[in-house]
Amino acid sequence: MLKYYNYDIVFQEIPDEVTLAVNLTNCPNRCQGCHSPHLREDIGTVLDEAEIGKLIAQYDRCITCFCFMGGDADKQEVERLARYIRDHFRLKTAWYSGRNELPEDTMSFDYIKLGPYMPEFGGLKSQHTNQHLYLNSNGTYIDITSNYWETQL
Repeated sequence: MLKYYNYDIVFQEIPDEVTLAVNLTNCPNRCQGCHSPHLREDIGTVLDEAEIGKLIAQYDRCITCFCFMGGDADKQEVERLARYIRDHFRLKTAWYSGRNELPEDTMSFDYIKLGPYMPEFGGLKSQHTNQHLYLNSNGTYIDITSNYWETQL
């Protein structure tokens, strides 16, 4: 069972998308320097089909993507809910996992962002980032991280 702590509309997590980013709890990763250590706790509201419907209804046609922020403790449930969102709401789906490798058999997402945020390496816009953003292109994930690197003039 997944639970979430809060959510927000964001524009940078998944570039070129207006994203409803839902912060999931019970994170097992324990990343050093985590900016949201409270998300390690098993707290929050159960995230199921009914709750997803309520969240999406608040923003109606303003969002283009639903992003699961976390959920590494229950990959199968994240995958199942992503399929539900794609089938019932026709939104793009994304998953931000703090892990470093693509999970096997994860095909329900348009985007997957991997890697813990490490301030010394920066986010996706940094050529030194440890994070990677993948685009699902006909069942194959393509690393598109370099598309977002800032160029030095």
